[in-house]
Amino acid sequence: MKFKIDEVTVYFPYDNIYPEQYSYMVDLKRALDAKGHVLLEMPTGTGKTIALLSLITSYSLSKPTNPPKLLYCTRTVHEMEKTLAELRLLHNYQLQHLGDSARILALGLSSRKNLCVNPSVVSSNSRDSVDAACRKLTASWVREMAVGNRNVVTCEFYEKYEKAGSEAVLPPGVYTLQDLRTFGKEKGWCPYFLARHMVQFANVVVYSYQYLLDPKVAGIISKEMQRECVVVFDEAHNIDNVCIEALSVSVRKQTLEGATRNLSKMSQEIDRFKATDAGRLRAEYNRLVEGLAQRGNLPLTDAWLANPALPDDILREAVPGNIRRAEHFLSVLCRLVQYLKGRLETENVEKEGPVAFVASINSQIGIDQKMLKFCYDRLHSLMMTLEITDTDEFLHIQTICDFATLVGTYTRGFSIIIEPFDERMPHIPDPVLQLTCHDASLAIKPVFDRFQSVVITSGTLSPIDLYPRLLNFHPVISRSFTMSLTRDCICPMVLTRGSDQLPVSTKFDMRSDPGVVRNYGKLLLEMVAAVPDGVVCFFVSYSYMDGIVNSWNEMGILTKIMEHKLVFIETQDVVETTLALDNYRKACDCGRGAVFFSVARGKVAEGIDFDCHYGRLVIMFGIPFQYTLSRTLGARLEYLRETFQIKEGDFLTFDALRQAAQCVGRVIRSKADYGMMIFADKRYKRHEKLSKLPGWILSHLRDAHQNLSTDMALHIAREFLRKMAQPYDKSGSSSKKTLLSQEDLDKMGDGAHEMLF
Repeated sequence: MKFKIDEVTVYFPYDNIYPEQYSYMVDLKRALDAKGHVLLEMPTGTGKTIALLSLITSYSLSKPTNPPKLLYCTRTVHEMEKTLAELRLLHNYQLQHLGDSARILALGLSSRKNLCVNPSVVSSNSRDSVDAACRKLTASWVREMAVGNRNVVTCEFYEKYEKAGSEAVLPPGVYTLQDLRTFGKEKGWCPYFLARHMVQFANVVVYSYQYLLDPKVAGIISKEMQRECVVVFDEAHNIDNVCIEALSVSVRKQTLEGATRNLSKMSQEIDRFKATDAGRLRAEYNRLVEGLAQRGNLPLTDAWLANPALPDDILREAVPGNIRRAEHFLSVLCRLVQYLKGRLETENVEKEGPVAFVASINSQIGIDQKMLKFCYDRLHSLMMTLEITDTDEFLHIQTICDFATLVGTYTRGFSIIIEPFDERMPHIPDPVLQLTCHDASLAIKPVFDRFQSVVITSGTLSPIDLYPRLLNFHPVISRSFTMSLTRDCICPMVLTRGSDQLPVSTKFDMRSDPGVVRNYGKLLLEMVAAVPDGVVCFFVSYSYMDGIVNSWNEMGILTKIMEHKLVFIETQDVVETTLALDNYRKACDCGRGAVFFSVARGKVAEGIDFDCHYGRLVIMFGIPFQYTLSRTLGARLEYLRETFQIKEGDFLTFDALRQAAQCVGRVIRSKADYGMMIFADKRYKRHEKLSKLPGWILSHLRDAHQNLSTDMALHIAREFLRKMAQPYDKSGSSSKKTLLSQEDLDKMGDGAHEMLF
């Protein structure tokens, strides 16, 4: 269908549109016109992705002289592929209506591991080893050696790509990762470097959050992007955690031992170069005198991770004199590693700020802040000079330099915490030194400053007013949409007690109470007997899940559950969990029915959809608070209180409730779907907890369903399933349409937005 929002003709590839999709597009269009940032919460299963893509690509088509580019960020490769599939459908529809004038280039960009087609490289196990295997074949000095020596192995795909030169381009179209690999194989070109090259010419780029938020990656991949870009962070409810992880570093004993090995190997390489090619080291020294910016544009294959913190003006400074010589720099790193080893030998927990830590380094080993700040780039320069390709073996020393640069750059928003052991296992010595970032706005600030519009959107952004404070920005529009439904296909319930009227909760003092464990088991047993197909259960942590499943087994509850449905469990092993999910789906497909035990904040809670018969009921056992005794969490809470005036309790509740909402949201993935959600904990009935759930869940939570026992919940579930079995009108009644056709939109005209909401 085709309709107008103000002056923009929107091309939407389906015959009908949901009212909330239309409203979402109107608000998005206003934000793009205002060239501002926007925060939008849209319920799961209401077509958020296609609404975003339709509006932004149509907006670009309406501005042919200066079309904005779309950078669409997803969390997983699976989501990236889904987004590109939707975009292909939309692009084909636009081509039908507009012909060649609608042609665009859209592509997904991922790591070498997901794009490489060279069998000898891609067979490596980890992403780091694939990167290193690629560098061994494509580094500029390896290719120079290969010119004179036929025995030196290079990558045939990269060589053909280089030989093609300016002809190595992607024709217009929408390319998933699989399409890029297929195209690369056909042409004999390297798909990874082709995609990297084409990113600057593409109209739409779909890639991971890290490519914009992690400064080490963004410095290489996204530095060419112009200001006229619309950046979308989809499923962005955890965006503050992604920002914090991008600027946090952990150093353990193994890291320091590995770094020592790296340094001795580099020292041997320097001695070898001194004997055979001293001019190379001298040339590097001269370059560093002029400043880091003078090192020129590196070949694409040599570009390594960019600096984790340095702004461009510092790059123009000369590198401090005492780390310009390679051997002097290595001696500085050796002293730093020895200092960190000494700090790790503490028997008590220590916490200090970056300023005090840098002062301590300076007084004890004579390394000042400026030397620390340049460590990362100085290491990069040295590894290039020494022609090191197996970068995966040098990850330890990279971590140390990453740590040094961050400590030397930032004075606020960070803490250094040294813990001699994990509090949960105090008998096992496992010292760790963590540089933890507390301020999510540090990583995302360059994105807000650099691009004209940033869209942060998800199904669970409640309470929506906390995100601007956490990320320190001012959205021009901040809005939460409800779900227009023809029938009440969502049935949330708050279960506070078992059939024996004993309260249930995962509060620390109650969670191991046999009465609570038994009541949780009875709840699940009653539900699996009444609910058809798939049931998904989320627990607050892996340790709690292990404990309670073990107790259910001893009580004989698990055996009874398995009489009704098969049981599958998420583990911390990705392969095992994937296998369990496949078998869970098979059990649901063949009618046997299954239960899936999962963990809040785990992989399944974040990225797997249990749509249709795969999820008719989801039970959230308890409230998934973070581990409150964690020192890093304590330091972050203190920082949030002092800097943004966010109380500890408010942040912890907000964080736990967004995770709970994310878990239960897995069960409803479209309007034709239906499912029940049980929040099984007496604390959910409190107003300060309940009010933080997304509006689209609260609008279906009746007052009578906010304080239930197991038998009452079972009765409501049976009634709900009976109701869902009845036929219904998908487009809704004439007074409140839930599915709008082209005709409906034309009738409503300009007042459509106001009439709908």
